[in-house]
Amino acid sequence: MVSVRRKERTESSTTGQMSLTEHLAELRMRIIRSGLAILIGAIVVVAFWDTVLGWLTQPYADLCARKPEGYCGTSYDAAAGTVDLVFLDPVEGFATRLRIGFYGGIVLALPVVLWQIWKFVVPALHKDEKRYAVGFVASSVALFLLGGFIAFTTLERALEFLIDFAGADVQGIFQVSAYIRLVTLMIVAFGVGFTIPVMLVFLQLLGVLQWRTLLGAWRYAIVGIFFVAAAITPSGDPISLLALSIPMTVLYFVAILIGWLVQRRRRDA
Repeated sequence: MVSVRRKERTESSTTGQMSLTEHLAELRMRIIRSGLAILIGAIVVVAFWDTVLGWLTQPYADLCARKPEGYCGTSYDAAAGTVDLVFLDPVEGFATRLRIGFYGGIVLALPVVLWQIWKFVVPALHKDEKRYAVGFVASSVALFLLGGFIAFTTLERALEFLIDFAGADVQGIFQVSAYIRLVTLMIVAFGVGFTIPVMLVFLQLLGVLQWRTLLGAWRYAIVGIFFVAAAITPSGDPISLLALSIPMTVLYFVAILIGWLVQRRRRDA
């Protein structure tokens, strides 16, 4: 067994290719590093839970502050400018804190996770394709954060639509797990939606897609973007739908433009 492994290492070192065992070992190492980064991020989020919870409930508090008294019922404390969330299960508060810690850990560890994914994919790429590593990771993180920021800024309007749509005779008292789930899913949905154009650019760099193909299918792409935005938006309100689908449409055409520029540069070279 030892001689077989030694033979595999010798062959891979001479041919420049990794064996199946080395690929599995590499994948395990990347997963472990990503998991440790997420764990550290989760610990940081849980340690500052009160600050994180206050930040997540700020859109709801701002909505209650600009509405007439009684709009949010007994949930809003006008003197402190904060809102109160309730839990109906003894373990709900603990489970919600762990869930937010996990989601927050993924967000904080996103650069590390993307870098580990890229380092695992790099051996299969050509030399001129490997130099896009920093741009791929940086643009993915930036667009994910931009999407999350837009989701957070439109959350107040989305909550207003949902509360008003429930009717004037219905008073809302938000459950902590339901509210936190809505906010986190909104941020994740917007972040993932904004990173899709990065994948389109990456596929064009690899030659899997052509900008002409994407441009020729722009009508179907717009319909698909609105469909996907409606499917992944947890609130289901039209404000969030437009806030996600319009930037995704713009980024789709930006990805086409980048693909055209890259192909033109390669042709000139």
